[in-house]
Amino acid sequence: MIMGFEVSDQLLGTFVPIVVYWVYSGIYFLLGSFENYRLHPRIDEDEKNLVSKGTVIMGVLLQQTVQAIVAIILFTVVDDSGEAAGEQKASFIVLLGQFFTAMVVLDTWQYFMHRYMHLNKFLYRHIHSQHHRLVVPYAFGALYNHPLEGLILDTIGGAISFLVSGMTPRASIFFFSFATMKTVDDHCGLMLPGNLFHVFFKNNTAYHDIHHQLYGGKYNFSQPFFVLWDRILGTYMPYSVEKRADGGFEARPSKESKDD
Repeated sequence: MIMGFEVSDQLLGTFVPIVVYWVYSGIYFLLGSFENYRLHPRIDEDEKNLVSKGTVIMGVLLQQTVQAIVAIILFTVVDDSGEAAGEQKASFIVLLGQFFTAMVVLDTWQYFMHRYMHLNKFLYRHIHSQHHRLVVPYAFGALYNHPLEGLILDTIGGAISFLVSGMTPRASIFFFSFATMKTVDDHCGLMLPGNLFHVFFKNNTAYHDIHHQLYGGKYNFSQPFFVLWDRILGTYMPYSVEKRADGGFEARPSKESKDD
């Protein structure tokens, strides 16, 4: 209840992840002033990237608008079918199962769609290359994609994971907020001490930074949670995180990867 108006789980599930995106990426933007924890010097964001921050912001807002529209339609359809949820109560174990299922489904969808957009020269040139204009990723650029890619990878992928997992709109508030935070963290370009995402997930900031570099374009497609499909299908690039001479860190492919 906000100012006398009841806010539905459907509306919260639609807009809370968007708010989380900008708040969480804003925190990382401020923390980016700590050069000793960066994977790239901050100046590289302007010198090496091929798109302005203003264009990135507009691109992300466009994608989030599409996501919001699709989410509202999806929640309405689920409600009308009698399967939604505020009335459904699930045990903690069931919720954990739904979260894990959604994570696996989202990872699987995004791995194969992401990899195909690299393998198909037309799709890469005209669609996916837009995301790779960010050679030096930063937090609020996490969802900067071509609108069609955003629709296919993130919006449709999220809808499928929601439906397959069987979670309710209320549960989706937490799942998609968590997935949003993980995606932002993957692009933040910071190796902060005590980062729990780096403790529990091998698919992290450095892992995804490797993919954004020229030598990593055919590797590390997995996102946003696990590295399972990269390992199974031979697209995993081992790497190490080393101290740079001028301060900060650098994600470097292992010697074996360079020799391949």
